[in-house]
Parts: sequence; structure tokens; C-alpha cells
Amino acid sequence: MGELMKTLSKILIVDDEPFNVDYLEQELEGMDCEIISASNGQEALEKVRGAAPDLVLLDIMMPVMDGYAVLSQLKADASTRDIPVVIISASNDLKSVVRGIQMGAEDYLPKPFEPTLLHARVSSSLEKKRLHDLRTLYLRSLEREMEIAREIQMSFLPPQLPTLEGWEIAAYFKAAREVAGDFYDAFMLPNDQLIFDVGDVCGKGIGAALFMTLYRSLIRAAATTDNFAPLGDSQLDPDAERLKQAVTCANNYVMDTHEEAKFSTLFIGLVELKTGRLTYINCGNESPLLLRKNGSLKELKPTGPAIGIFKDIDFAVGETLLEKDDMLLAFSDGITDTMNCDNTTFGRQRLEALVREYTGTSAGLLKLLVDEGQHFAGGVEQFDDITLLAVKRKN
Repeated sequence: MGELMKTLSKILIVDDEPFNVDYLEQELEGMDCEIISASNGQEALEKVRGAAPDLVLLDIMMPVMDGYAVLSQLKADASTRDIPVVIISASNDLKSVVRGIQMGAEDYLPKPFEPTLLHARVSSSLEKKRLHDLRTLYLRSLEREMEIAREIQMSFLPPQLPTLEGWEIAAYFKAAREVAGDFYDAFMLPNDQLIFDVGDVCGKGIGAALFMTLYRSLIRAAATTDNFAPLGDSQLDPDAERLKQAVTCANNYVMDTHEEAKFSTLFIGLVELKTGRLTYINCGNESPLLLRKNGSLKELKPTGPAIGIFKDIDFAVGETLLEKDDMLLAFSDGITDTMNCDNTTFGRQRLEALVREYTGTSAGLLKLLVDEGQHFAGGVEQFDDITLLAVKRKN
């Protein structure tokens, strides 16, 4: 708040009549203001740039540069447009007053000056300027806090993806706002197993961002532990058991500790890199697309509801095989919900058509989808995060 720690407000009086300047200075002495003056428009602009006044009392009819020209330049400059300007005008000069107000003047003072009205309008204008400065400072502080929040949140996403012999993995993430509700992760287990996930917390803003960090952290922590509590299903193999533990842990913890929890869709998969076996759970997420070498597509449909809605859900586990040159694309709904100026969405059908015809790398596929989505949007602002993650088996 140091920018606002001023003891005196600064007022610039602009008038070519010394008598008017002297009178105004005397009347304003009791208001604890610093008074500066200028006798013409050009001098006024120089004083504004050099002294940064809190208020300008501006006469209209002046030599060198009149008040309209001064007002026009002040309002055209981003650094001065928010300084309130009160026009000084003859009481019968209504047209001048109207023109000045239309150009952005805050108020006007009729000549000859009436002390009570003078004090009231100067006080009102200074108070508006003070409140405006407070609001500006608050917004700057808020912007900085949001930037810090964004930086912290981004640190929860993988700084780099695993490098896998015989495999490719690529990811793309774009927040619609300063902070996001989408997340993704990818990490290795000691026995040549890759775990990856894509999630989308409901809602927008800080609340969704906080739950995003919570879900991501819970899932990673639970997925990397080997101390499983029995889930009561002796038929589960270790991979399925690990995923169920991760999802159940995140789901039940949030349900136990947050009365108004934000739910999240989630796709989590575990790949055995040697065999290509993929074990997965799809908690209400967009169905990932498995692109086979022959160009066919398989959808990995939901195996259970989103997490953070019901406690003690028995999340079903799916299984499939990634063969040589197969590629899996997991994504949030931000890409399919991308909207253009006609309020038409990019849509899943368009996405599937692009994926089906693609034969390149995982990173290349993501670039293609991002470029096509941006071209489709045509510059229209988007309101949903976009997350894409692709895994391809090369041998």
C-alpha cells in the first residue's frame, strides 16, 4: 500500500487569469492540498507529466493550447486518463460544459466561484481518485497473487515427462484462466511400469485449482506406495490393485474431509512397458482413444463415476493391450468443447476423424490437435482448460 501513503493531495490549477489562480489557491489552502498551477494548456501537460496531480482544475479558454486540447490529450494517454478533471467555466457557458463532460471531464465549476460548491466538488473528485487508486493497487496485488498461484499450481505438473525406451509420451496443457482445474501426471514405477493420468475438476477458478492440486497429490502418493490395504477382492492382480487403491484413497479422503468437495473426472492408466499391457480406471472422464496401427479406434469408456461424489465406490478396472505402433490419447473435455464464433463446438467427431487419419509421433498428434482447435476457434476466447496426453508404443 506504499504507493498511496501520501500526506497531501496534489491539485493542478490551469487558468490564464492570475486572479482566478490566486483565489483558488486561497480557497483550497485549508484542504491540506499541495497546489501547483499552469497558465496555459502546454504548460499544464508538462506539469501533469512531471508532477502527477490527483486533480486538475481546467479552464477552457486559454492561449497556446485551450482546455479541450488538454483534456483530449489527458484522456488519450493511459498514464493520465484516470486523473479527474474539473472544468472551470463561465456559468452561462453550458455548451462548453457539455462538451467537456462528453470528452471525459469529471465535473465542472462555474465562474464566479462559490466557496461551498468549490470545496464540495474538489473533495468529491479527490475522494473518487483516492478510491480509484486503491482499487488499482488492489487489482495489481490480486494479479500478482494469481500469478503466484499459477506458478505454484504449475509446479504440481510434471516438469518433464519420462524418457522411455521403445515408447513415446507427450502432453499439452493450457489453462483457460490464471489457474486451472485440469491436471495430468506421468511417472515411472521401479519395475518398468508407467503410470499416467488426466483429470478435470469441476468448476473454475481458485476452488477448482486447489482441488486439482489435492487430487493430483493424493493419486500420485497412493499410486506409488506398496503398502496396500486389502480391498476385499482377492481376484485383483497387483496392477489393478494399485490403481484401485490410488483412486479409492483420493475419493474417500476428499469425501471424508471436505463437505463441499468438487468432484473430478479422471482417467488413470498403468502400462507394463515390456508387454504393452494397459490396466486402467476411467472415472467419468472423456473416453480416451486407442489408435491401432490399422487406423481403427477403440474407446476406453468409463468404468465408474467421477471421484469426489460418492464414498466407498467400487471402481471397476479395464484392461487392453498396446501393440507396436498403437497410440493412446487421453484428454479433458476442453478440446472437444472448444467453441467458435458461431457457438459451434469442435466436438468429439471432429477429434476422432483427426486421430484416425494420423500416423506420426505422439508429440505430432498433440500439435495437430492444438493447431486444428485454435484454427477452429478463430480467436474466440475459450472458457475451459485443455489437457492432452498421448502414449505410443514404438516396438
